[in-house]
Amino acid sequence: MAAHDALKSALGEMEGALGVSLYPSGLAALTGAMLAVLKAGDEVLVVDNIYKPTRRFCDQVLARYGVTVRYFDPLLSPEDLLASATEATRLIAMESPGSLTFEMQDLAAVARLAKARGILTLADNTWGAGYLFKPLAQGVDISVQALTKYVGGHSDVFMGSAAASDPALVRQLEDGVHNLGWAVAAEDAYQMLRGLRTLPTRLARQGEAGLKIAGWLAKQPEVAQVIHPALPGSAGHELWARDYSGACGLFGFVLKPGSQACANAFLNALKLFGLGFSWGGFESLAILCDPQLGKRKFAPRYAGPLMRLHIGLENEDELIADLRAGLDAYAAATA
Repeated sequence: MAAHDALKSALGEMEGALGVSLYPSGLAALTGAMLAVLKAGDEVLVVDNIYKPTRRFCDQVLARYGVTVRYFDPLLSPEDLLASATEATRLIAMESPGSLTFEMQDLAAVARLAKARGILTLADNTWGAGYLFKPLAQGVDISVQALTKYVGGHSDVFMGSAAASDPALVRQLEDGVHNLGWAVAAEDAYQMLRGLRTLPTRLARQGEAGLKIAGWLAKQPEVAQVIHPALPGSAGHELWARDYSGACGLFGFVLKPGSQACANAFLNALKLFGLGFSWGGFESLAILCDPQLGKRKFAPRYAGPLMRLHIGLENEDELIADLRAGLDAYAAATA
């Protein structure tokens, strides 16, 4: 248990937490934390841009066990969000920036208003990696992240964590881990400790490269919009600047109008960017997001296909050249 304890201690120090629970994946951390604090008859308010597998769990599992799930618009004000809460509302689950579409929420304001009503708050903080943003310091009750991504950093190990500062919540999370039989291998805990040693260096490098590439994309004629909270002028930038100490390498951009076949032409032309859903490792990745937006209640409308990029540790000028080739293919396909 030495590796487990060392990892929990390091994560707790980074997150400013009294206790940290470990899970075999990021999704297990999200579902495990929710199961630890919810019971039949409770209601949970879930941001509409939540990680899609979390949404599947809410729809298919929580509902089956008598927990009411309601989704809310990520652009809803904290005051209007809490006005929609009922006496049954036990938990508000948030993600900021949100999956795929990167909307920012004022987590501090939501947490403050929720605490006054006796409602718990949970934040998926994978984009901030527990390092760039500190949900617990903002008053959020539970900070969850997929360690699989930036903390691991090498795309070779799965794990998740849930951190809390309240002693009762720390006990509930640990009880939940034991009751459900979650466990992580000592070798995996060691690999996460390895990743933590280089996390600040990797995040700084990937965040800087991501902003450079996002700024370049914003000037390209085939691009209608860049969605990156850390990019000045982007939606949510003020909240990002207030709460975050830096940016990671994950962001989105919208192409000018074109079909899915045209979007596929863009992706197929990429040589350095891999095509993959996971992110946070050393490699750059790209995906088309449109197919995942169909189940949302408050799906945003964009001018054209929505792409998500993860910027890895490759040379950013070479990545820009690769994207230029993809944009050329997109332009040819839409001509």
